[in-house]
Amino acid sequence: MNIKNIIEAIQFNQVRISNHADEEAEEDQLTFDEIYFSVFHGEIIEDYSDDKPYPSCLIFGKTSSGDPVHTVWAYNKQNRWAVVITVYRPNPELWVNWRKRRK
Repeated sequence: MNIKNIIEAIQFNQVRISNHADEEAEEDQLTFDEIYFSVFHGEIIEDYSDDKPYPSCLIFGKTSSGDPVHTVWAYNKQNRWAVVITVYRPNPELWVNWRKRRK
């Protein structure tokens, strides 16, 4: 997956936010402006190209204030829409440099 596709979908307002992502964002006190900012300056750290119905990926980025954010996105190449599946503030006990899962 290419992060540029997701960024383009955000820029063209072609994003669907799952109910789960909306609830998680509220619980972690994240706005979608912060989430989108984190994607614009983020990187794909895990690729789930075999996911169905669409390939997905985990993106690590930071808010404008420097707080780490993880978002899982699916992307439909045919209609160029992206879906926010979930979003969360990563737990430092579970991640190394926010990019690699601890074993």
